[in-house]
Amino acid sequence: MNVKRKPHSAKHEDTRSISYRLPSHIVEELETEAMERKISQNVLVRQILEKYVNWDRFAENVGMIPIPKDILKTLGEEMDGDSINKIIDVIIPLVKDWVMFMKGNYDLKRAIEAFEDYMKASGMTSDHRIEGEIHHFIVQHNLGMKWSLFTEMLLKQIFHQFMPNLAVQSRTTPNTVIVSSALGSDFSEHDY
Repeated sequence: MNVKRKPHSAKHEDTRSISYRLPSHIVEELETEAMERKISQNVLVRQILEKYVNWDRFAENVGMIPIPKDILKTLGEEMDGDSINKIIDVIIPLVKDWVMFMKGNYDLKRAIEAFEDYMKASGMTSDHRIEGEIHHFIVQHNLGMKWSLFTEMLLKQIFHQFMPNLAVQSRTTPNTVIVSSALGSDFSEHDY
C-alpha cells in the first residue's frame, strides 16, 4: 500500500504584496535567520506571521504559557497512570474551549488542526500520513515515555468524543506517538 504525507496546503492561496517599515535591527535579524535556515526572507516572514495567526494571537487568551522542555520532561517522570488520567479529565474540556475559541467550532477536524497548530508553535514535530483509508497522526515530542502515554490517551479521547465506535490504534516510544484510524481517503482536517 502506498503511504503518502497529508498535504497541508492543497489549494493555491491568493497572495498580495505589501510593505512594512521596520527598524533596521529587526530586518538584519530576519536576514540572518533566513540565511541560517537557507530560506528566503519572504518564507521566514510568512512562517512567523502564520504562527502568529494560527497560534500566538490565541495563546494568552486560552491560558497558554511557555514552559522549558526540561521542566516538562522532569514533571513527566513523576506521572503515573492515575495522574495521567486526572490531567486528561481536566484537559478535555479545556481543549474543547480552546478549539471553539481558535477555530470557531468543535469537531474532529478542527481539534486535529488545532493540535497540529500547537505542535508547530511548541517546536515539536507532527505529521499526518495517509495509507488508503488509514490516517496516521505522528507526534515526536522527545519528552519521555510518560508524555508518550499522555499524548496517546489524549488523542484517543479526542477521537472517541466524536466517533465513539472508531477503532484507534497506537504505537509509542519514549519520544514518539503514532495514532492511526480509518477516517477515509477523503478526510482532511483542513477542510471544514
